[in-house]
Amino acid sequence: MTLRRHLGSACAAIGIAAILLTGCAKKTDLRDIGSTADTSADRIAKLHTAAQCIRSHGIPNFSDPVLGATGQVFTDQRPLQDAPRDALDKARSDCAEQLRAATWNPDTQPPAPAALVAAGVKGARCLRQNGLPNVKDPTAQSPYTPGHGFGMTADELPPGADKRSPVVQHALQACRSILDAEIEASNLTKLAGQ
Repeated sequence: MTLRRHLGSACAAIGIAAILLTGCAKKTDLRDIGSTADTSADRIAKLHTAAQCIRSHGIPNFSDPVLGATGQVFTDQRPLQDAPRDALDKARSDCAEQLRAATWNPDTQPPAPAALVAAGVKGARCLRQNGLPNVKDPTAQSPYTPGHGFGMTADELPPGADKRSPVVQHALQACRSILDAEIEASNLTKLAGQ
């Protein structure tokens, strides 16, 4: 979807995180995985191994994460959101050791980098100027989806409107180039500073 604001993606990510974290608590609690500033080739290899484990357990389109300059791990969580429950359960139980070794919880994203926040603020400003006055400026703590940018909440839309409403479509079209820049700023390689 090329919409600036991917409605519901944040809620879906939170739901998947809750499902994965609840199931992991039975065997290995991924919430205990701390952050690390390790950017070594060894950690990159461990991240690849963990992602490969997830792929081999029924989520074949799950991408390798990318590592930021200070050890933060960025990943596209949409394949987890779209995966069948049994595949998530299998990955949860069988990949916990690899995830712990990589010091990575694929259900979390680091704070949005400054470049993404700046692109999101420009997009929000444009949307407000084009008929969506309730769109808030994103911050580093705002939920985002790699490759799609920041999400939009229902309270940011006019009453009774959804993404197909004429006022929303008009704003999205009027802001297309600015929103495309936000989407570009949210791709995995940009998030990792590459």
